[in-house]
Amino acid sequence: MAPRVVSMEADGGSRGNPGPAGYGAVVRDPETGEVLAERSESLGTATNNVAEYQGLIAGLTAAAELGAAEVDVRMDSKLVVEQMCGRWQIKHPGLRPLAAQAAALVGRFAAVRFSWIPREQNRHADALANAAMDAAAGRPSATAAPGRPAPTPAGGQPSTTPATPIVGSDPATAPASWEPRPTFTATRLILVRHGETAYTEQRRYSGRGDVPLSERGRAQARATGVRVAELAPSVAAVLSSPLSRCTATAASIAGALGDVPVRTEDDLIECDFGQWEGHTFAEVREQWPGEMDAWLASPRIAPPGGESFTQVAERAHRVISGLLTAYPGETVVAVSHVSPIKLVLRDALAAGDGFLHRLFLDAAGISVLDMWSDGGVAVRTVNDTAHLATL
Repeated sequence: MAPRVVSMEADGGSRGNPGPAGYGAVVRDPETGEVLAERSESLGTATNNVAEYQGLIAGLTAAAELGAAEVDVRMDSKLVVEQMCGRWQIKHPGLRPLAAQAAALVGRFAAVRFSWIPREQNRHADALANAAMDAAAGRPSATAAPGRPAPTPAGGQPSTTPATPIVGSDPATAPASWEPRPTFTATRLILVRHGETAYTEQRRYSGRGDVPLSERGRAQARATGVRVAELAPSVAAVLSSPLSRCTATAASIAGALGDVPVRTEDDLIECDFGQWEGHTFAEVREQWPGEMDAWLASPRIAPPGGESFTQVAERAHRVISGLLTAYPGETVVAVSHVSPIKLVLRDALAAGDGFLHRLFLDAAGISVLDMWSDGGVAVRTVNDTAHLATL
């Protein structure tokens, strides 16, 4: 039976403000003190306040998933408590979308009561947040809550809602071995980013806009076709995002392979950057500083009017998860964009969300990975650009 009333403690922090950040949240039975759910996650680089709001959002989400009707929220962040109670203004634009997300969650309950508590009364959530910050900083955690395991490493999902990787299986359960696997039983995926466009050269956000390849981009596509044919003389399928910069790149690859048919996959399309589309990185930083900070802090945050990386990962998963069944032991080429390819590689390498900001993918770069039916994954190449050296 779902608890009618739960208590929820949340915390978040950053080592550097901004710096390596993370949050923790605990949902309890208020009568027995029993822990009903825990949430924790590393956020890459973010501020204290962003992390605290993320902890609140995670805790409210967990309470909703438990079916609670009322929530007593207890936090040691005076700012979050006062802002959510409407007594303080939300002056920083980067916190407004997070506060709006939290307010929408509050509206799902019959009642939500906020109260400030001293940090020593918030030790469980504080320990989870510190462990997540340790993971964000890339060092082992020594601050897990007493009697409980440390939270999932950077970018992972809470233990109560395990993540579904785009490729392979959960790193905790996937078979581990140094023994070479037979490649003839693997489905090989060759991931190709499209060639350059005018937006690539101008460092503009390029999402759903159908910007064509530039002259240099067309030359890159031809060189990429030659390289892919060298890597895999036999290819079962060439998949492509429906945008022309990808279909043109895919057509060059298919031609080099002997006119293998190109099949468009809508789920391979780039992230929808909403109001940022067509703007330079500098323009977005100037016009939407708070929204950019929130977006960089969590893959669950979308640009204004756009799509979050979590949503991109979900649709990329739909494509990749079907390849093992459709093409067992064969090679498939997928031509896509920066965001979907980074998310596939993040999961293939069991990496955290900070990986998304540290990996650079060149236009027409090639990445290769093998996938086995038992969940095993081997990443063989990341962002190979040797074929572009003479262009």
